[in-house]
Amino acid sequence: MPKKNDTLVAAQNKKSDEFYTQYEDIQREVNAYLEYDPDTFRDKTVLLPCDDPEWSNFTRFFAQNFELLGLKKLISTSYATESKIEHEYIQLSVYDFLTDFETSSQQYNETISPKRGKIFTLTRRNRKIDIHDLQWKYLDGDGDFRSEEVTALRDEADIIVTNPPFSLFREFVAWVMGANKKCLIIGNINCITYKEFFPLIQDNKIWTGCRFNKRINGRNMMFSVPDSYPSSGTEIFNENGKRYISVAGTGWYTNLEHGRRHQPLPLMTMADNLKFSKHKEIIERGYPRYVNFDAIEVSYSDAIPSDYDGLMGVPISFLNMYCPEQFEIIGISLELAEDMKNHAEKGEYMAGGKRFYLAEENGKYKYRRMYDRLVIRRKP
Repeated sequence: MPKKNDTLVAAQNKKSDEFYTQYEDIQREVNAYLEYDPDTFRDKTVLLPCDDPEWSNFTRFFAQNFELLGLKKLISTSYATESKIEHEYIQLSVYDFLTDFETSSQQYNETISPKRGKIFTLTRRNRKIDIHDLQWKYLDGDGDFRSEEVTALRDEADIIVTNPPFSLFREFVAWVMGANKKCLIIGNINCITYKEFFPLIQDNKIWTGCRFNKRINGRNMMFSVPDSYPSSGTEIFNENGKRYISVAGTGWYTNLEHGRRHQPLPLMTMADNLKFSKHKEIIERGYPRYVNFDAIEVSYSDAIPSDYDGLMGVPISFLNMYCPEQFEIIGISLELAEDMKNHAEKGEYMAGGKRFYLAEENGKYKYRRMYDRLVIRRKP
């Protein structure tokens, strides 16, 4: 796994799932869908099932823009555990209105708040709705999205939007797609390789959103984290009294349509790439074939030849440029690669999982193992 994703790997292993999404990132992403279809959210019920409504930018954004989006109903639930107090997340994204709104309400109970989840709702009425119309109450349980209580809310919703816990990404996606719901969720680029998730990508049941694995204003996607979050090996920023972590290889997954998804990738012919590519490796090495799969290696998505009709292995980051009218996704190297024992003499190949291999130029039985590759084919 590339080093740039070590931050999310650590989060997954330690279940450090409390990465809080910035308001600007939510706004920028939602606006892209509205540009493609202004009615994307109109008359829809939106569920935010992995939120802390008292602090969440998701709740704040959709509540403040309830009328602009034309929502029918907004539902936001929290997962309340004692650890929420222990981790002191109150400094992350606190908005005085929401905090006061909860603690000043008649139903607020200091004893049960750490133990039971909450549900915040906004419902269309015959007047203009804004954030001050939020209503809330305690859930019967702790608000886990897998509970019957929150699953019933999933069944009521049209669109599910959230930053799910990284450690539960597979389970969360299965929970969403099992009910055939529209979604807009944040995830790591390596989720593409999950055996439970890749078939959804391949079958065009889910795809990358407008911002995925790319830097804006010179930065990767940023998340609020508590002061106690370890800074070792991560890029930490302290701005306006808050602490942020920069996470590469992160962005949005969705099954909502947007314009970028249908923009063909500009390509050159193979001959032109071999002459004029900006990538020195393409000019020097060309397009070598894999030893253990019948396809050519294309190390850079912008070097895909426009006149080659066979199978091509491309980096998984290609998915951010994938146009379903232009390409077909055949599979992934983790499933398609043939065992290298059939191609190399004993002990003279790199071990460690199924990957595509290239023969090294200056060694009879020396091979180079590639990172995960998507296998694609250009459509006529």
